[in-house]
Amino acid sequence: MKNTDAIWDIIDGRTSTFTALSDEVWDAPELSFQEKRAAQAHRRVLETEGFRVEAGVADIPTALCGQAGEGSPVIAILGEFDALPGLSQKAGTAVQVPLEPNGSGHGCGHNMLGSASLLAATAVKEWLSENNVKGTVRYYACPAEEGGSAKGFMVRNGVFDDVDIAICWHPAPFTGVNKPFSLACVELEFVFSGRASHAAAAPHLGRSALDAVELMNVGVNYLREHMPPTARMHYALIDGGGVAPNVVQARAVVRHLIRAATLSEMWSLVDRVRKVAHGAAMMTETQVTERQLAGDANLVGNETLESAMDAAMRRLGPVRFDEEDKAFAARIQETLSREDIVASYRRFGLKPKTDESLSEDIYPLGAGSQDFVGSTDVGTVSWVVPTVQCRVACYAVGTPGHSWQLVAQGKSPAAHKGMIHAAKIMAATAVDLLADEALIHSAKAEHGAYRSENDFANPIGPDVVLDLNIALH
Repeated sequence: MKNTDAIWDIIDGRTSTFTALSDEVWDAPELSFQEKRAAQAHRRVLETEGFRVEAGVADIPTALCGQAGEGSPVIAILGEFDALPGLSQKAGTAVQVPLEPNGSGHGCGHNMLGSASLLAATAVKEWLSENNVKGTVRYYACPAEEGGSAKGFMVRNGVFDDVDIAICWHPAPFTGVNKPFSLACVELEFVFSGRASHAAAAPHLGRSALDAVELMNVGVNYLREHMPPTARMHYALIDGGGVAPNVVQARAVVRHLIRAATLSEMWSLVDRVRKVAHGAAMMTETQVTERQLAGDANLVGNETLESAMDAAMRRLGPVRFDEEDKAFAARIQETLSREDIVASYRRFGLKPKTDESLSEDIYPLGAGSQDFVGSTDVGTVSWVVPTVQCRVACYAVGTPGHSWQLVAQGKSPAAHKGMIHAAKIMAATAVDLLADEALIHSAKAEHGAYRSENDFANPIGPDVVLDLNIALH
């Protein structure tokens, strides 16, 4: 095997460009499918680094693919760069200070995620060239992971059909290759239509769409006792029918997000939610229509790839932080509850510590809990391509995801150290695979065996219409 760990020297020589890219994306947080500045910044770096760039992948304006090398195998490294609403926050402070009222912020660390993945792809590109190794590396800049399911649309479009292996990561409080488990999910929008009337003079002539939404939400809440324990359901009121209480609301809109451990469990719950919606319409003599906005499959693991990534991670060692990093993380922890910190450990299946602000360990391969997980559109990719991902410590232990505290740490030296470490892990995993195609064959055989026993239908079906304004409604 070639000296694959030389890839780390390549990364060490290029860190400034990519930490600057991460900070640039942090500075201009953009919501799902609106990431025009982030996409342009990633494209600029791709072109500067000599990648062949395709924009508008899968008819998504902010999706990009940068490619280098020639022939097989094809290794894809996945990146993201979308932000979250309502999480605007000043960087580098342990006090909640929004930069913009109700503004957006990188509360899931996707500014780091995309930048580290692009750094890894750039290093692999250089390694292929320096070692005259046959193979192709692709960087996929994937928008709208937060509720937009862009990767599901990309899968539907055939973007990953010729990819052999997909690699990715996510910022976290801990470092390791965790249990590959996520919840399948689908997001549906229900539009109720009724009849307006004067709420005092002629209420009997009105048919309230808002009443229907409220009844639907109550009915869905009653389902919670009668669903699998790992399932989750959430809702958001999109349109309450206006601001005039003296008008019977003729239109109201609600979104429901339904999650379950498997696609079959999820679709079963969706059928029940639909019945509740139609029941609410019957009770209020309104009409209801629905549309699907997004949907993700659950993650499919691959032990061959997970072992390879874990081995690369242990050769590299854990992230190392200095005393200033730990001091800032400790100040962040002072804004959290003990429950936040304990839950952080429990999510990763770890024993809580009482004096740890930043983690400098590598947790055991396959650690993690199925009780504390969300959803990701990486899951859909994992059904069509053998996929592996790791978590890397970038922020204080206990920091809740989708919080101002995470945004505040997104440009910190600790965040930069974590994202560079992640790039090294992903790049080393990629070149280990490129240098030993038997690993790729084993990973693909494992994936094929799983697929032969498990049916798959992309939750982004042929009738789901891409809504580029999903985050703006």
